[in-house]
Amino acid sequence: MSSPAFTQPVFTNPQLAGLEDLAGTYVFDIRTSHRVLKLNRFFWNMIGAEVRKAFVDDPEASMTAAGLTDEEKAMIRAQDWIGLVRHGANFFVLEKFARVVSMPNLKVYAAMRGESFEDFMNTRNVPTMR
Repeated sequence: MSSPAFTQPVFTNPQLAGLEDLAGTYVFDIRTSHRVLKLNRFFWNMIGAEVRKAFVDDPEASMTAAGLTDEEKAMIRAQDWIGLVRHGANFFVLEKFARVVSMPNLKVYAAMRGESFEDFMNTRNVPTMR
C-alpha cells in the first residue's frame, strides 16, 4: 500500500517548533482537526450499528454521503492506515473503522510500519501472542 504524497506542515505554534524534524510524528492540531473534520466524523460515526451496516452494504455511497474527498476515499479503500494518519485521521476513530473491516489492531500496526504481520510479530517481546 502506498501513501499519497505527504508534505510536512509549517507550524506557527511555538510549542510545535521542531516537530517536523521528528520522524514518524504527525501533529493533530486544530488546523488538522478542522481540515479533516468530515473524515474523522465518518470514522467516529462507525459507533452506530446502522452506520456500520450502511458502509458494509455500500461503501462508496457511505463515503460520498459523508462528504469525503476522492483522496480520502482512496485511502479508505486501500486501508492505507499510515496514509490516513498522515492525512489527519485520529487513530482512535481509525480503530473503530478497523473493527468494521475486520482488521485487528496488530495487523493495523504492522501495515503502518510497512511490515508483514509475521515480520511485525517477530519484533514483539512475545511473538506468539496474538
